[in-house]
Amino acid sequence: MLGGVTDAPTPPSMDVLRQRAELLWNALPGEVLELAELFDAAGHEFALVGGPVRDAFLGRSSSDLDFATSARPDETERLLSTWTRATWDMGREFGTIGGRRGDLVIEITTYRADEYDGVTRKPVVAFGDSLEGDLARRDFTVNAMAVRLPARELVDLHGGLEDLGGGLLRTPVEPEVSFGDDPLRMMRAARFASQLGFDIAPDTFAAMSRMAERIEIVSAERVRDELSKLLIGDSPRAGLAALVDSGLADHVLPELPALKLEVDEHHHHKDVYEHSLTVLDQAIDLETGPDGPVPAPDLILRLAALVHDIGKPPTKRHEPGGGVSFHHHEVVGAKMARKRLQALRFDKDTIKAVTHLVELHLRFHGYVDARWSDSAVRRYVTDAGDQLERLHRLTRADVTTRNRRRAERLSFAYDDLEQRIALLREKEEIDAIRPDLDGNQIMEILGIGPGREVGLAYKHMLELRMEHGPLSPERARAELQAWWEAQGA
Repeated sequence: MLGGVTDAPTPPSMDVLRQRAELLWNALPGEVLELAELFDAAGHEFALVGGPVRDAFLGRSSSDLDFATSARPDETERLLSTWTRATWDMGREFGTIGGRRGDLVIEITTYRADEYDGVTRKPVVAFGDSLEGDLARRDFTVNAMAVRLPARELVDLHGGLEDLGGGLLRTPVEPEVSFGDDPLRMMRAARFASQLGFDIAPDTFAAMSRMAERIEIVSAERVRDELSKLLIGDSPRAGLAALVDSGLADHVLPELPALKLEVDEHHHHKDVYEHSLTVLDQAIDLETGPDGPVPAPDLILRLAALVHDIGKPPTKRHEPGGGVSFHHHEVVGAKMARKRLQALRFDKDTIKAVTHLVELHLRFHGYVDARWSDSAVRRYVTDAGDQLERLHRLTRADVTTRNRRRAERLSFAYDDLEQRIALLREKEEIDAIRPDLDGNQIMEILGIGPGREVGLAYKHMLELRMEHGPLSPERARAELQAWWEAQGA
């Protein structure tokens, strides 16, 4: 991304946008219009706002609908309770009352006119008196449109429809004011670049660059959520480029811009930053449908692809003769990934899975150099555990060489490894390898009670299982007794 511009597909024409929206306006559930008429009869304004309006113009339907109203929360709750008994008011502090009727989920928020103190991103909640004022405080023009109901009248005071047609992200007010009020909107700009494939307007992007440091007042959880949404969008590369080029990544994911290592004149190593984005693209292409082993979009695979090489900058060494090495960068990278994901408050399972993939992503290259024994294949599967399918995809995606012969060699080798795994699966339970004797059997055969010796014997039997595959009961017993005798028992 240069100056916030991406290679986005050509947006639909204005006529196409209007046709799409009209179809969806006409398809609004009768229950919505019924609710709108309740508010209208009570003398209150009622409008569909934000994302559902934007998505309608883009030809997307929304299962959750957001509305704005001139009614205050108590009045909203009273009217909503005549429409459905299933209501909730967890957002009352912010003027939001929710409800459900069948499969239809809605949220209704009183017009807002919040003020910010410039120190935190938490507003002083204040209710407004007009839809126009409410829309002006929203993040981007494409999200600052509304449809008045029940009249179905479009309200677009900031050129949101034109920006939709141009595939442009722009703030309704001066970007410095918008981002000063809520710095998280800068992250959302990058996220929408990923989700919608839109460009960020030059003045908006310039403000992001000037104000990038302000993102540090935002909680790690909020940043994490925006980064996750960015990564599972249709075009993560565009969103990540926006983060890096604007300087936001220096504050939220500094390991990413650090990958922009200087490439020496002899090109002894790749541009690690571009390589990582390409690996991410290729990993996404290897995700499966909903019934496959890695359904798209897969956040863990995408995170692992993005950070798999972050250990390279600190391990870069210039070797005699002009070469460049990154010894043990997978181990260093796994530690760095764990630290960053913890700082961003990712859950423990995600952190464990991503760091495990980073640590294992080079293991396959040993297979290319020398075909593994069955024992080595078993260890590969066992070490990968429940991340094996993701590891397959990460390893394949990590091939970005322009040398066609080398790429074909790597692909053939991995095809062969997967076939070996499949053949072993037919013969044995390779995905959950256990010793041929469990702890109770070990104690019975050796005539001992619980203790350290049982654990050592179990480990020995597991090594035999890895090395030789399933053993017969007779051989397993004989091997255990031979090991016990060798211990000097």
